[in-house]
Amino acid sequence: MSPTRNRTDEQLIVSIPADVDQPDKILYGLTTRQLAILAGTAAVCLWVFLTLGPLVPFSVLVALLVPVLAVGFVLAVARHDGMTLDRYALAALRHLRAPKERVTAGESVQPPPAWCRMRGRLPEPLRLPVRAVRQDGALELASGGVAVIVSAGTLTFGLRTPGEQAGLVAVFGRWLNSLDAPVQILVQARPIDLTGLADHITQHAPALPDPALEQAARGHAAFVTELGAAHDLLIRHVLVVITGHIPASAPASVLPWRQRERRRVGRDSAAAVALRRAAEAVQNLAALAVPAAVLDGEGATTVLTESLSPGDLHLVDGTSPNDVITHRQEA
Repeated sequence: MSPTRNRTDEQLIVSIPADVDQPDKILYGLTTRQLAILAGTAAVCLWVFLTLGPLVPFSVLVALLVPVLAVGFVLAVARHDGMTLDRYALAALRHLRAPKERVTAGESVQPPPAWCRMRGRLPEPLRLPVRAVRQDGALELASGGVAVIVSAGTLTFGLRTPGEQAGLVAVFGRWLNSLDAPVQILVQARPIDLTGLADHITQHAPALPDPALEQAARGHAAFVTELGAAHDLLIRHVLVVITGHIPASAPASVLPWRQRERRRVGRDSAAAVALRRAAEAVQNLAALAVPAAVLDGEGATTVLTESLSPGDLHLVDGTSPNDVITHRQEA
């Protein structure tokens, strides 16, 4: 490998601070949770050994203790999709116990009358994570926070020169280092319909000053139509969700109307902070030549509505020149 290649690879590396939410390693690279699981497993095995040791043969005792040790070790050390196996098992258990059918209801679903015979469990009320959508685009979350959605475009990173790529990585790294609140980046691949683009070109083709240009425009419209009919085209849809924290609620001794006023002021201040962070994110993405915009209330409602029906096709009628369109390849 040439020295130039090594220098280029070094330029594309940006140091990002470590995740401060990661649990601390206490002993031999193990966290407190892992040590507690191993200690509990050892205590159970010791109790079984002391209790059953004088009563059963040693081979039977080993056959009983080896699976217990293996399960405890796997729960403490193994990981699945970045999650420790004990947390994954608890999440799977909660998912199995949780109701699978939910309906729009106020507080709770009323049971049927005594004469009605029901099979299965009652459905649970549907609790959406978003409680309200403000006109400025801020989402009031059911958990008590505020979120703002930024719609971003994409750029052709592979077609840039090594120096341009290093600059883009450095700018993106500086933006990540400047974040002081949780940010979620969601990348979706959505189908796109080029029929509207082809119709637009066909309608404006007669207004071109030269017949050759008109013929070329009609040929391009025919090519776009054939391309959309022959392939499943995808467009990347990037969403950046920026959150804001609402201050703690007032103590119970405060009068009720004062509590409502404080909650309203807290939501407004959290929304203002989230919108300011969203505007800063748009500016930082603009430095990367990535088009971005903060979604208002209507745009945020559209995104939430489409997210509630992921199986439906939401075809796009057209695309901007900066958007990247790819071809879906069947497995």
